[in-house]
Amino acid sequence: MKNLADSGVFIVGGGPGDPDLLTLKAYKVLLRANVVLYDHLINKKMLGLVPKDCKLIYVGKEPYGEYVSQEKIHDLILHYSRRVDVVVRLKGGDPFIFGRGFEEVCFAEQHGIQVHYIPGISSMQASGFSGIPLTHRGLSESVWAITGTKKDGSLSEDLRYAIKSAATVVIYMGMKKLAQIAQVYVEAHLGNLPAAMIQHASLPQQKLVTCDVKDLESAAVRGGMSHPAIIVIGAVVRARDIMTSFLMKAS
Repeated sequence: MKNLADSGVFIVGGGPGDPDLLTLKAYKVLLRANVVLYDHLINKKMLGLVPKDCKLIYVGKEPYGEYVSQEKIHDLILHYSRRVDVVVRLKGGDPFIFGRGFEEVCFAEQHGIQVHYIPGISSMQASGFSGIPLTHRGLSESVWAITGTKKDGSLSEDLRYAIKSAATVVIYMGMKKLAQIAQVYVEAHLGNLPAAMIQHASLPQQKLVTCDVKDLESAAVRGGMSHPAIIVIGAVVRARDIMTSFLMKAS
């Protein structure tokens, strides 16, 4: 009898882009995958880890563009789980952070499919490669992770609650909502809070644009920033400058 961990469907987080940031567990599963259903945002170099006879199937969802429906992805999971030992559902970032990974776990379990979750480093954690920590003593004691685009296409109302705290706010899928995000802060008289837009945070082509939150839209245009990208709002955006100033005074 096979060890259950040796077979089934594996919902795997591919991390923020750099293949070296894959977990060891994700790496080992890719080495023995029979089928990989992969997303738009994963680094294609990861696909070079799989066996030569592994079947690679693109099921990407391009931001604001064409996509493979979740129902179709479920159908593929069901189809291949009955025919091969190891099906890898490879997603960018972490599957359980705005990745719909838990929907796929529930679907698999409902159909009696052995399913395993392998976490990945989320794109918001990669803000550190841009010199922006998510928390820092004296600046931010917590983090809000918010979706910029809900299922109905609207901006999450949670943003209005988040800005009432001193927490760092990280917005996923918000690049087409920059004007609305800025307006929420302006209406709360917080338009001068520092903000950053980060793209390809863990890769050599990283792009970073910083500004006051009220200027998000114009700064994105000037900086040539597009989607996908994360938006980080709060004092931590200027943490490096604050620390440098503090150290200079201390010396």
